[in-house]
Amino acid sequence: MIPVFDGHNDTLLLHAQDPDRDFFARHDDGHVDLVRAREGGLVGGFFAVWTPSPDLPPAYAGLGDDRGLPFPPGGAVDPARARAHADRCLAQLLAWHEDPAGRFRLVRTALELEEAIRDGVMAGIAHFEGAEAIGPDLAALDVYHAAGLRSLGPVWSRPNLFGFGVPFVFPSGPDLGPGLTPHGRALVRRCNELGIMLDLSHITERGFWDVAELSTHPLVATHSNAHAICPSPRNLTDEQLAAVAASDGVVGLNFNTGFLDPEGRRDTTLPLDVMVRHVDHLVDRLGVSRVALGSDFDGATMPDGVKDASQLQNLMAALAATGYDDDSLRAIGHGNWLRVLKLTWGE
Repeated sequence: MIPVFDGHNDTLLLHAQDPDRDFFARHDDGHVDLVRAREGGLVGGFFAVWTPSPDLPPAYAGLGDDRGLPFPPGGAVDPARARAHADRCLAQLLAWHEDPAGRFRLVRTALELEEAIRDGVMAGIAHFEGAEAIGPDLAALDVYHAAGLRSLGPVWSRPNLFGFGVPFVFPSGPDLGPGLTPHGRALVRRCNELGIMLDLSHITERGFWDVAELSTHPLVATHSNAHAICPSPRNLTDEQLAAVAASDGVVGLNFNTGFLDPEGRRDTTLPLDVMVRHVDHLVDRLGVSRVALGSDFDGATMPDGVKDASQLQNLMAALAATGYDDDSLRAIGHGNWLRVLKLTWGE
C-alpha cells in the first residue's frame, strides 16, 4: 500500500456543522474519517478552515448546468464570523490532537510529520482556505501560527481584504480579476517570515504572478489541475506550471470531477484514466518530484473510483498500471509534500 498524504480536505466543515460527529468512527457520508483513511492508506493531510459564503441572493438560485461549477461566488465574508469559525475549527484540530488514544497529531514541523507517518498516526496540517479571519494588522496571523497554522491560501474563489479569487465559470482561463491588494502583499511577506506555506489554488492569475514575484518560498497549489486538459479557471496554465517548476514547488491533483473532465462535467462516472491524464501532464511540465495529491475530499464531487478516502489505492493502482514505478508513486503519494514543506518550514 502506498502511503498518501493529501494536500486538501474540507473535513473540518462537516464537524463544524455537526459537532457530535466522531472523526474516529466510520461514517456512510462524507469522504474522510479515521477508519476509511486507514483502509485507503491515507496517513494525513491539510485540514482546511473555510468559512462558507453568505447565502446567494435569489437571482442566483438555480444557476448551473451539466458542465459543473454551479454558481458564482457569494459576497465577502464578515471578518467576525470568519474568526469565530476559524476558532471552532482550530479547536477541533487541537481536540483531535489530544485524543487519549493518540490517533491524531496536529503537526507543526516537517520532523513531526515524518514521525507521525512513521508511527502510523494520522497527521494533520492546519490550513486556512481564504484569509478572512485575519485583519489588516496581521496580528491574528501570528496568533493562529502559534496555535498551529502552517499553510494559507490568501483567497478562496471570492474577493477579500487581501486579493481576488477566480469565480466559478467554465470554460475560462484564470485571468479573471485583479491580484493582490497592498494588504495581500504584506500578508505574503509575513507568511514568508513565519514559514507559513502559501497556497495559490484559488487565486486569480494576476494574484498568482504577484505571489511569484514577492514570495521567497516554492510556489504551491495544493488542489489544482492542468488547464490544458480541463479549461477551468481553478486549474493552472502551462505558463503557471513552468513557474511552479522553476521555484521547485508542488501541485496537488484535485479529484473534483468538474476540475478534471475536459467538458467540466460533474459526472461521478468519470474514469480514473482522466485523473491519470492530468498527472501525466503535470509530471511532463513539473517533473515527478513536484506532483502530489490534493483531493478536495468533503468539499467536492468525487469520481466513483475514488469516492472516499478508503479508495485512494485505486488511483495509485491506475498510475502503476500506466508505468509509474514504486519510487514515483511514493513521491506523488506523500514524499513530494514532505519535500516542499521542508523547503518552506525548514527541517
